[in-house]
Amino acid sequence: MIAVHEVASGLRFPEGPVVMPDGSIVLVEIAAGRITRLHPDGSKETVAEPGGGPNGLAIGPDGLLYVCNNGGFGWVEAEGLLVPHGTAADYAGGSIQRVDMATGSVETLYTHAGDVQLRGPNDIVFDAQGGFWFTDHGKTGPRSRDVVGVFYAKADGSHIEEVIFPLENPNGIGLSPDGETLYVAETYTCKLWAFDLEGPGRVAKTPGLSGGGGRFLYSPAGYTYFDSLGVEEDGNICVATIGQSGISVISPEGQLVDFVATTDPFTTNICWGGKDRRTAYVTLSGTGRLVAIDWPRPGLKLNY
Repeated sequence: MIAVHEVASGLRFPEGPVVMPDGSIVLVEIAAGRITRLHPDGSKETVAEPGGGPNGLAIGPDGLLYVCNNGGFGWVEAEGLLVPHGTAADYAGGSIQRVDMATGSVETLYTHAGDVQLRGPNDIVFDAQGGFWFTDHGKTGPRSRDVVGVFYAKADGSHIEEVIFPLENPNGIGLSPDGETLYVAETYTCKLWAFDLEGPGRVAKTPGLSGGGGRFLYSPAGYTYFDSLGVEEDGNICVATIGQSGISVISPEGQLVDFVATTDPFTTNICWGGKDRRTAYVTLSGTGRLVAIDWPRPGLKLNY
C-alpha cells in the first residue's frame, strides 16, 4: 500500500506546488489570491498576494517565481468542498507575473500576445533554453466558453506568442525528459495530447484531426476531467484526474500504466521532492490540503 501523509490543511484551493531546495513547498491558494510557502516545521508564510487567481508556478532561470494568473474564479462551497464556478465578478483579464520571493514584489510580464488577450493562464513549464510554455485555460460564462491555446514566452518579458490553437480548455503542461515532446492535458474533453518540438517555441505540426496539430495519447472512460500534470524521470506522464479522484499515470506510448487514488474529487497537481524525487506532493484542492505520497518511481528533475 502506498503511504500518504498530510503536509498541510486549511488552504484555499491550493495548486501549483514547487519543492524548494530547503525542503519547503511554495504553492498558490487560488481562492485567496496568494502564494504561500509551507516550511518543513509546519509553519506557513505568505510569499506574495498577487490577487486575481494565481494558478501554475515555476522557478525561472533567474531564480524568481513565474506565475500563471487566471484572473479569478467564482466560488461555491458545498458538501465540504470548495469548488471554482465561473468567472470572478472583478475579473479584468489573465496575466503572467514574476515574483521575487525575498521581497514579495509582483511584476506583470504579459497580458497579451500581440492582439490576443490572455484569458486564464493556468500551468507553466520552463525548457532548457530558459523560455517557458504555458496553457491558457480560458474563462467560462453562463452561455459561453473561451476558445484558447498554448503559448511560448521568454522570461525577460521580450517575446510571447500563441503557438498552439485551438484547444479545448488546456490545463496541464509538461516536457518529456529529452525536452523534445510537449504534453498538454485538456480539461473538459479529458484528453492528453503530445506535440513534437522542432526547437524552442516551435511545434512540428502533425496532419489530421487533432488538438492543434498534436498526437492524441490517452483519455479515460467515464465522467472525468484532467487538470495539471507532471512527468516522471522515465517519461511517464502523471495527470491529475478530477472525478475519479487520483493521478493517472500514462506512458509516452499512450497506455495507462498506473492509477494512484486519492480522497478528494478535486485532485489537481503533482510535483516531486525528497530523496531521489520519490516523494510526490499532490494538491487536494477541494478539501484544501497538500499530501505527500511515497511514489513508486522518481519524478523528473525540472529545469531550474
